[in-house]
Amino acid sequence: MVSSKYLLYVQTLIMSGFMSFIMSGAITFINIGVVNHFLSIWFHSWAIAYAIAFPTILMVFPFAQKLAQKIASIP
Repeated sequence: MVSSKYLLYVQTLIMSGFMSFIMSGAITFINIGVVNHFLSIWFHSWAIAYAIAFPTILMVFPFAQKLAQKIASIP
């Protein structure tokens, strides 16, 4: 098990994996449709998207959290 002090990183790793997987699949389908080797193209796109998504979420999360707190506290 991973120490709870790394919770943010574990959550980010999991969430960026799910989001990049779903989004890369949707965008790949929209751009090329179901063709031969669709899955290999999708997984290649996902690997690139995942490598970008994880550090991006780590950088953007503090800003997004503050913005969400401001929005949620508006009466």
